[in-house]
Amino acid sequence: MEFEKNKELLNRELDQFNAILGQILPRYIDLMHKDDLSEKESSELGNIEHYLIEINGKIAEIKYKLDHDLFGETLDYYYQVKEKAAQGDFAAQKKFKQLRQSFKDSLKDDTFFNWN
Repeated sequence: MEFEKNKELLNRELDQFNAILGQILPRYIDLMHKDDLSEKESSELGNIEHYLIEINGKIAEIKYKLDHDLFGETLDYYYQVKEKAAQGDFAAQKKFKQLRQSFKDSLKDDTFFNWN
């Protein structure tokens, strides 16, 4: 299945990204706290900081896309099904009941919304 391959690949790449970031951040923090930076260290600090700002922007873009596409599409679908259910569509009524319960469970478990 294509999804399983993509899931595995994405998980591997996220783990690799996290590992690399785990090497960069400690060096950045060390340089930030060092009192007397050499010219080479000062340049390295600037390069790391610039790169981390760039990475932060990319992460924010990914998070925005996930939050808005996932949440927006889910709610859009929910209200489309709700409207069909209100018009008497039996299959939509069944689906709407499932979606409503799923949302209720997600809200109860705090798994649907990420307030950060």
